[in-house]
Amino acid sequence: MPNSFCLVSVMQAKKPASARRSTDGLKAIGETSPVAALIERARALEALDLRLRLTLPPAIRPHCCLADARSGRVVFLANTSTWAAKLRLHQAPILAEAQKALGKPFKTFTVKVAPLPSVPPEPSRRKPLSRTTAEHLSKAAVTLADPELRALFLRMASLAE
Repeated sequence: MPNSFCLVSVMQAKKPASARRSTDGLKAIGETSPVAALIERARALEALDLRLRLTLPPAIRPHCCLADARSGRVVFLANTSTWAAKLRLHQAPILAEAQKALGKPFKTFTVKVAPLPSVPPEPSRRKPLSRTTAEHLSKAAVTLADPELRALFLRMASLAE
């Protein structure tokens, strides 16, 4: 009878690399292949959206956005039926620009009326650290026994204008 330990060792050695566990630790979610592909697709659509909307008159641009572009079809969203009708008048230059951007023929143009995705507001600019605050942080740092905390206080004090 063959040694069962050797049989198990041989069977484990024949496992495909994908079946073996990684010992490198956890990966960031953006590094996993399905999520990375989704992020890449979203960035490509965002860049194409900006490029296609530049073909439109400035009045229409804030009222529409690209939803999808594949299989010869470009889909836009418009926030009202009025803007959708105005957007349809510009389908020829949009289709031509999509073909130029992606190198594939686009024949179908669709506009759907739906609320546009909200854009998060830009973060407000933080107020600069005053000279008085920096002085207080420096004085407090001198009294601290913990060297890491002292270094943090001094680093914050150095950010003053």
